[in-house]
Amino acid sequence: MLRFFIFFSLFIHSCVAAPKTPAAAGAAPAKKWLTLNGQEPAVVARGGFSGLFPESSAPANDMAISTSSPGLTMLCNLQMTKDGVGLCLSDIRLDNATTISTLFPKAQKSYKVNGQDLKGWFVLDYDADTIFSNVSLVQNIFSRPSIFDGQMPVSAVEDVLGTKPPKFWLNVQYDSFYMEHKLSAAEYLKSLRFRGISVISSPEIGFLKSIGMDAGRAKTKLIFEFKDPEAIEPTTNKKYSELQQNLAAIKAFASGVLVPKDYIWPIDSAKYLKPATTFVADAHKAGLEVYASGFANDMRTSFNYSYDPSTEYLQFVDNGQFSVDGIITDFPPTASQAITCFAHQKDNLPKAGNALVITHNGASGDYPGCTDLAYQKAIDDGADVIDCSVQMSKDGIAFCHDSADLTASTTAMTTFMSRATSIPEIQPNNGIFSFDLTWAEIQSLKPQIESPFLTTSGFQRNPANKNAGKFTTLDDFLELSKAKAVTGIMINIENAAYLASKKGLGIVDAVKSALTKSTLDKQSTQKVLIQSDDSSVLSTFEKVPPFTRVLSIDKEIGDAPKPSVEEIKKHADAVNLKRTSLVTVSQSFATGKTNVVEEMHKANISVYVSVLRNEYIAIAFDYFSDPTVELATFIAGSGVDGVITEFPATATRYLRSPCSDLNKDQPYAILPAEAGALLSVAAKEAQPPASAPNPPLEAKDVIDPPLPPVANMASSNGTGEAPPKTPPASGTVATAANLGLSLLAMLVLGLFCAA
Repeated sequence: MLRFFIFFSLFIHSCVAAPKTPAAAGAAPAKKWLTLNGQEPAVVARGGFSGLFPESSAPANDMAISTSSPGLTMLCNLQMTKDGVGLCLSDIRLDNATTISTLFPKAQKSYKVNGQDLKGWFVLDYDADTIFSNVSLVQNIFSRPSIFDGQMPVSAVEDVLGTKPPKFWLNVQYDSFYMEHKLSAAEYLKSLRFRGISVISSPEIGFLKSIGMDAGRAKTKLIFEFKDPEAIEPTTNKKYSELQQNLAAIKAFASGVLVPKDYIWPIDSAKYLKPATTFVADAHKAGLEVYASGFANDMRTSFNYSYDPSTEYLQFVDNGQFSVDGIITDFPPTASQAITCFAHQKDNLPKAGNALVITHNGASGDYPGCTDLAYQKAIDDGADVIDCSVQMSKDGIAFCHDSADLTASTTAMTTFMSRATSIPEIQPNNGIFSFDLTWAEIQSLKPQIESPFLTTSGFQRNPANKNAGKFTTLDDFLELSKAKAVTGIMINIENAAYLASKKGLGIVDAVKSALTKSTLDKQSTQKVLIQSDDSSVLSTFEKVPPFTRVLSIDKEIGDAPKPSVEEIKKHADAVNLKRTSLVTVSQSFATGKTNVVEEMHKANISVYVSVLRNEYIAIAFDYFSDPTVELATFIAGSGVDGVITEFPATATRYLRSPCSDLNKDQPYAILPAEAGALLSVAAKEAQPPASAPNPPLEAKDVIDPPLPPVANMASSNGTGEAPPKTPPASGTVATAANLGLSLLAMLVLGLFCAA
């Protein structure tokens, strides 16, 4: 246990700075809030930092206080033991949050609770000593870290009060049930003399009325909790939806209400927001504060939020119409940053630092990549650099698209399945390639939003706009960048050698011609970045000084020795590296930090990191399942010169926030995570085995053979007819049986994605 708290203390001090007192931000202008009293909405930590650690455990409580803004409220869900001791646990049953079922496997019981028959291991069947001496906590949401399970004792209410949170909230969920079994939450509160308790909430009117006088003397705020609208309130036997119609009556015994967030912003069956209800306005009119519950970074909610939890918080506190008075959350740092750092942020604020926000296929998290809509959204979101991965049609039209293979990002599977081929030089799987279709054929397709985690985890992106937008030619992309005066563009060139030698298509010449036509090669106002994974491609742009050449390094590396860096310097001014080349990750934990950025910077080579995505499944636990903390880790922690992201709005908002500038005196700062610190909190035997380090980058990995000349081959006449067949290179075409199976698999996948 001593080792645990030593490691935890190191974790707190290595990655979290104590929030400054409000006086430290005296110079900052006061924000105007649409809460009942005009004050900043409260951040209420449900069970401490329960998004990481088991609910109300000592680490969860300490971490919540250390990482959240000043004024944090700690919420404890009260449960009572056989001998009347109050515990902080989310449910009346122990089995989902503790090890009780393994200790007493035959002790399961059944009770009727508020009209429902429930089975499990109930708290009231055990005395406090049995629980404290034998039972330990586990994480009760299975997508969260399990390596802390079985290591932390259950917390009594007094234990949480002992952490001295700025404010303490006790939620009494089941008073009538406990009263049936001769246990009284009211008497328990009297034994505590209400000391240190700022707020008491309950879904039972009778309980709140019974403690009204004592709470008033202790200046403890009472909050009435609304449950599901169709559920029955035990005292009145009325549905909560009926009680909602007379909020003035609630004001007689409570100063506020606690509601599930759907009471305020309901979501339709397609997972999009409906118009806001009038609940907040009605409650404020009745003089009641409104607290919203159900917030967590790792739970899928409305597509309107683009998988960004801060955007959801802002929807409730900074929508221009109303603000809730408090947020109940499992991830208090994220709610803190949304309220303290992002609310009331103006779009024209300058960005802190020099890191560039570079798109990956435009705002491809919200629209099909490389379409006009994806680019316009990226520009509106404040991206510094919009990107075009250039592909070639069979008849020589250069256009922007993520990959030469059109199967995942268009509707090509439904129209051109017979044109699928296997080209190992480009990818291991069969595909329908752009250079085998004319531009007219490509334009007959619809773009299709790519959801990188759809097949593995079911994470879908913005289905309402799944096929929205138009394909963009390179010429149109360049004209758009000039018309919108974006800071810069990135042109990505891949497969140049194959296209030249096997298809007679000169992609490098096409890019040069388009840049010359747009005059972007004769100006210095807009940045022009030329990116490729082929150093020979970059060398062809050496004589165009205004351009920044970027070498894309697709492999994971753990080191960049001097010979490799010197070789890069011959061809490029910058590198695009994978996230795991900067911070190593194992089983969703950040395990270490490399020195690659420092090694590149010593040679005056800029470093961009890719690809950043908002889905929490792609984000290490150390980043709190929050894309903003990941951004802070790479920008403020690793010192990268740019981030390549599919959600530029998230990155831009972070860089425009004063909380991203760690040199400023602010009441709250968004700090980078310290790789390995969270993992060190777990017992050694629970930690995942150490993985082998990434290999160093070798000079030979940088050097590519010279580009072949563009072959003079028969080409399409624009009617869609295929050019004459040429004998395939060795290993180019799979066997007929394998090809047929692969095509069948792709058809099934295409139909699934289109569903």
